[in-house]
Amino acid sequence: MSQAESISAPVVKGVGEGGRPQRSVRVVLLGLMIAMLLAMLDNMIIGTAMPTIVGELGGLNHLSWVVTAYTLATATSTPIWGKLGDMYGRKGIFLTSIVLFLFGSALSGLSQSMNELIAFRAVQGLGAGGLMVGVMAIIGDLIPPRERGKYQGMIAGVMALAMIGGPLVGGFITDNWGWRWSFYINLPLGVVALIMVSIVLHLPRKRSQSRIDYLGAGLLTVGITALVLLTTWGGTQYAWSSPIIIGLGVGGVLALAAFVLAQTRAAEPVLPLRIFRNRNFSLMTVIGFLVGFVMFGAMTFLPLYQQSVQGASATNSGLLLMPMLLGMMVVSVVAGRMTSATGKYKIFPVIGSPLMVVGLYLLSTMTVHTTRFTSGLFMVPLGMGMGFLMQITMLVAQNSVEMKDMGVASSSTTLFRTIGGSFGVALFGALYTHQVTATMADRLGPAAAAKLSSGGAQQSPKAIEHFPAAVKDAYFHGVTSGIHQVFLWGSAMAVLCFVAAIFVKEIPLRGATPAPGAEGETPVGPLAVAEV
Repeated sequence: MSQAESISAPVVKGVGEGGRPQRSVRVVLLGLMIAMLLAMLDNMIIGTAMPTIVGELGGLNHLSWVVTAYTLATATSTPIWGKLGDMYGRKGIFLTSIVLFLFGSALSGLSQSMNELIAFRAVQGLGAGGLMVGVMAIIGDLIPPRERGKYQGMIAGVMALAMIGGPLVGGFITDNWGWRWSFYINLPLGVVALIMVSIVLHLPRKRSQSRIDYLGAGLLTVGITALVLLTTWGGTQYAWSSPIIIGLGVGGVLALAAFVLAQTRAAEPVLPLRIFRNRNFSLMTVIGFLVGFVMFGAMTFLPLYQQSVQGASATNSGLLLMPMLLGMMVVSVVAGRMTSATGKYKIFPVIGSPLMVVGLYLLSTMTVHTTRFTSGLFMVPLGMGMGFLMQITMLVAQNSVEMKDMGVASSSTTLFRTIGGSFGVALFGALYTHQVTATMADRLGPAAAAKLSSGGAQQSPKAIEHFPAAVKDAYFHGVTSGIHQVFLWGSAMAVLCFVAAIFVKEIPLRGATPAPGAEGETPVGPLAVAEV
């Protein structure tokens, strides 16, 4: 922080002596964690309920759009929410995103057709983009970087909790209350978060005279939409060489190139390019992209191996991911607290990246005969590696920009992680499908392999049970061969993450020392919280 910024930033009693937050701050943080839980838990719950939803509403051919509409709306709205918060004030924009998310949840629960559900899920996704960005940006306003690590570690813990509990909660709700309550359950939780944040948190209201960069927002939306659709449809609904996929790729690149040009001329750009001149910020976006690439790939293909080869049910496969998710949750919290205690952070991506490499490589060695216990052990270093990296990327990115760009920094980091996940699932999926088909062709012959994989490389566990012994053996070897390629290439991506981490520069975190003459008070930027 520059000297001018330090003088102009008011001193706030957000964090007391010893870095312990006041009661009012703790109430706000609880509300923020509930909001983050809503955004993360939703997709996990809905995934379990989807077979029941399709059975009632029909529209099996539109099934993927229920997830794609949500993901697409979240990705495209993320940078816009961040910029709106910087321009017009964080609190009002964040509360608006909560209301929009709850509105979309209520409408989704009332859906009478698959088309309605897809449209309302898009509304939900728009709100979810604001939830995730708002949580990180408000923490950036509320807590100085030196203390921020422990709270962002808690947020990572909430994310891991959502990944563990989502399938279990979704299955229970669907079986006992009906699939519509998978959406309605968001309403009471959202209202609690809305009340806690609106009453306790008081941030300055901004009246920006600047105009929103509509051209930049539009071009960015088109570019992101094209890339997400490309990675979602490529190799599944359309061949990679099809005119539609090629058109999406060319259109997306052109739209993003035009967006970059527009940002150089806009008075108030949606994504100020100047923030990428900071080396640490640019490196954190790269690391965030790679972590998303690896994490979402692992979350997609590990359950597939567990259900197909190890014979786990859908619910049990979620539980079998617990070694990875618990490792991520515990390490995130520990890393956050160590950052707050020492003010050092470079060591975490430097340690976390090799751990990811080791974990991914070990997972690539799994065979048809690998036990659940062994695969669980292999997941631990991967989870620990992601835990070291998940929230540190956000912390360093926020510490690398001025307070006025806090929302943009938070949204950019979230956006690159989301896009990385989309790319990871798509590219790993294409690699996996090719390898499964090739392996089965070697064992069964091209004709039999083509017939078996005509509906896709993934077969349901019930269908596998009725395969002849030779076919089942060929399919199991195909799956393990595909998993080997996926995680081997994933480990190579994690090596790039380590290379980027080496070049991170250790810059002291702002707020590391008390303001002169202000005992127990820390200059953290323009905020205030109500006394409780």
